[in-house]
Amino acid sequence: GCYGNSLTSLDVSSNTALGNLECGSNQLTSLDVSTNTSLEVLSCSSNQLTSLDVSNNTALSELYCYNNQLTSLDVSNNTALFRLKCAYNQLTSLAFNNNESLQDVSCENNLLTSLDVSSNTALTTLECYSNSLTSLDVSSNTALISLSCSQNQLTTLDVSNILGLHHLEIDSNQLISIDVSNNTELITLYCASNVLTSLDVSGNTSLRYLRLYNNQLTTMDLSSNIELDDLTMNNNQLTYLNMRNGITDQLTTFYATNNSLTCIETLDPDYATANWTSAN
Repeated sequence: GCYGNSLTSLDVSSNTALGNLECGSNQLTSLDVSTNTSLEVLSCSSNQLTSLDVSNNTALSELYCYNNQLTSLDVSNNTALFRLKCAYNQLTSLAFNNNESLQDVSCENNLLTSLDVSSNTALTTLECYSNSLTSLDVSSNTALISLSCSQNQLTTLDVSNILGLHHLEIDSNQLISIDVSNNTELITLYCASNVLTSLDVSGNTSLRYLRLYNNQLTTMDLSSNIELDDLTMNNNQLTYLNMRNGITDQLTTFYATNNSLTCIETLDPDYATANWTSAN
């Protein structure tokens, strides 16, 4: 490992049996690992790389190349790859058609206009927020536990096949609706700053974190959501809010300001008046 040494050049051509290479947080502008065919883990993040050729590294299982200046990345030969962290680059597209072992992908903060994960049925974590995606097909990714695709340009998203989804972040898109009725194991649902007019979370009884601010919601029924800890739904058009779920002290965050509410239904009006009104 040569992590954080301000290196500008590094020659590993003679280390053909190298299994693990850590050269992150340096000042490398190029890296040639073509002779390191035994390489299983490559960590070259936080450098100044504009290109990276891993076509000969067929044993590669983990690749960390985030925070560089990469404009393209081809991992089609890396069939053993199960973790890829390539965030904070300048990538415009990614495809993983040959990477059926992929379980963990982090490609946020790039310039992606397309992302093909249709072949990656083993994916459990996908982080692709802060890109320019107009569509995202996750219908084949039924093993997903965490999906973060906020700050894109999505108008639709179908998560109906992902029954075990725990964490869904879709803030700051252009979604008119989202159906989470099949996602009964959801714990976190962030869908603020969209154009939602309605949302049914009656079947999501495990929800703890719900973020809905900056939408166009007019009514909201949270009477079934007995596990809520954190709720923000300010800046909507709410005229009706049902909080008859018995929640009191466990709700650590509750924002419903800038709506048209005259009444909030609750099982404990005295508690709600004392703790949820504008004075508190």
